[in-house]
Amino acid sequence: MTVTPAGSAAQGVRAHLQIVRPADQNPIPLCFNPTEYQLSKANTFAEIPIPGLETPLIQYVRGDSEKLSLEALVDTSDTLADVRVAFVDRLRGVLSINAQEHAPPLVAFVWDRPVLTGVLESLTVSYVLFTPDGIPLRAKLTMSIREYRSAAVQAAQTPQQSPNVEKSFVVRRGDTLASISQALYRSPANWRELATANGITDPRRLRPGQVLTAPRLSQ
Repeated sequence: MTVTPAGSAAQGVRAHLQIVRPADQNPIPLCFNPTEYQLSKANTFAEIPIPGLETPLIQYVRGDSEKLSLEALVDTSDTLADVRVAFVDRLRGVLSINAQEHAPPLVAFVWDRPVLTGVLESLTVSYVLFTPDGIPLRAKLTMSIREYRSAAVQAAQTPQQSPNVEKSFVVRRGDTLASISQALYRSPANWRELATANGITDPRRLRPGQVLTAPRLSQ
């Protein structure tokens, strides 16, 4: 018995894209499971130069969104249907603005489980198999998905500040003792503890690059 590419993929768990928002119960299947996929994530840090120090201090600014990259195939060689109509057009539609969301839809790459949920950032389609009349039957897809998490979800997942642990803080331009207190203790009211711990008599005279000790607060 001859096993076609599409038929062989149906014998196992098929990787697919699921449109999450607005919800769509019809996933977009990938005829071949990918041989690999890559997940990448990075953080952004600011260098704070301190006069007299050889190496600048590094201060965390924010996390970058995670990115999923993969290659996959869609194939209609068993039916001789146009692969553009059967698969590619719907995938390209995921890049378009959705009328309900006023933005491209959210999608999840799913294999054994949802791997990453976000927006389809890029899609490259290479047609690699044709009928004698030039109708494409197989396409290689190179795609990347950029992670999306709502602000509410991120706030709920962000570790809370620990006011009972002593820390250091590097002053940035525009910082005040009240804003630093808010960032460290989740309350601006503890600015006096910061001033006392660092011998600050004039709270308005903070220097960018100044390193403050954030004292531990008693519970």
